[in-house]
Amino acid sequence: MIKQAVSILALLMICSGCSQNNAANHITPSPIPSPGASPAAQPTIHPTVAPTLAPTEAADPLKEQIASMTLDEKIGQLVLVGMEGTTVQAQAGEMIDKYHVSGFILYKDNITDAAQTVKLLNQLKKKNAGSQTPLWLSIDQEGGKVSRMPSEFTKIPPAAEVGRADRIAYTRKIGEALGAEVSALGFNMDFAPVLDINSNPNNPVIGNRSFGANPETVSMHGIETMKAIQSKQVAAVVKHFPGHGDTSVDSHLELPVVNKSLAELEAFELLPFVEAIKQDADAIMIAHLLIPKIDKNNPASLSKTMITDILRVDLGYDGVVITDDMTMGGITGHFDVGEAAVRSIQAGSDMILVGHDYQTQVSVLKALKLSARDGLITKDMLDQSVYRILSLKEKYKLQDTSVASVDVKAVNRQINAALQAK
Repeated sequence: MIKQAVSILALLMICSGCSQNNAANHITPSPIPSPGASPAAQPTIHPTVAPTLAPTEAADPLKEQIASMTLDEKIGQLVLVGMEGTTVQAQAGEMIDKYHVSGFILYKDNITDAAQTVKLLNQLKKKNAGSQTPLWLSIDQEGGKVSRMPSEFTKIPPAAEVGRADRIAYTRKIGEALGAEVSALGFNMDFAPVLDINSNPNNPVIGNRSFGANPETVSMHGIETMKAIQSKQVAAVVKHFPGHGDTSVDSHLELPVVNKSLAELEAFELLPFVEAIKQDADAIMIAHLLIPKIDKNNPASLSKTMITDILRVDLGYDGVVITDDMTMGGITGHFDVGEAAVRSIQAGSDMILVGHDYQTQVSVLKALKLSARDGLITKDMLDQSVYRILSLKEKYKLQDTSVASVDVKAVNRQINAALQAK
């Protein structure tokens, strides 16, 4: 009996200690079942854990927009066209209404004075009012001999003069003046600056359009000009990749041949373009140049090796690629323009520039559409190019909003101030 009492007492002391420890941990012990009774099932208590949700991709408005576009609307975004006359004619209207083109380029023949230019661009915008994609309204405005501006504007010097001055503040102000005059009229894209290196004194097409004869000068002043134009909410298209400086043939008339290897281009001609890519170039224009040591069959504007392998993969460029005008002799003298346009998109271009001739423009649009229907231009290829184009339009918040008028005197004051900064 004494031994039994001692055992009971010891058991009570152990239970008392357990009760103290559990109390400290705020856990109520389960009741001990009486002898002979079946233990009641006790609920298992698990800590509350928030469910882990699989990450979901945020909706991309541009992808949703592209998904809602017709094939004609997508194809139209790949094409930038010129037009006849100084007002919107029926053919230009058809390019908007029927073919849904991405935009227009104006040349000197389309421009008489500042007021007329504003009115013309406003007409194009009004015509496009029903579209969900605003128009590119573009121009070649480099300064010097490549100037499309009305005569009321003060002349801007050529790039070579800017490069020789070699003052970055001066370069910036000249670039801002370029962007300001273009923007004041209602344009939103400028095919400038030239990043070609003027290394061949016999070059008939570049000359003083280049900032200089070495990569350093061209890179420094070309990129500063590019950024200055962009600062005026104008997309800057650098040109002419992979470099038109060492040619003795004008690609407007014939297809130039550049007998250089990729290593030679990388050490010289490509350097300004590499820097432009680092500095977020909006768009790059591809030249009609044959470089046999890289692609013996296709000019750069039709070459997958040049556009996809070198420009996109090797140099890491994922922005908009646009061809030089496909109605230039470098193309028309050797290729059917519609077929060339298809080959250029297949090679990695996003936009085809067709500056002249309504029938040629229609043939390009029809060739692109037929190739897309037949799968020669794949849906992924088409959607990717449209995405790049719409992304750039979104970057500049393009709207088909009319410009009320242009203050020519204010633009000229800015240009004159820039000239004084030399």
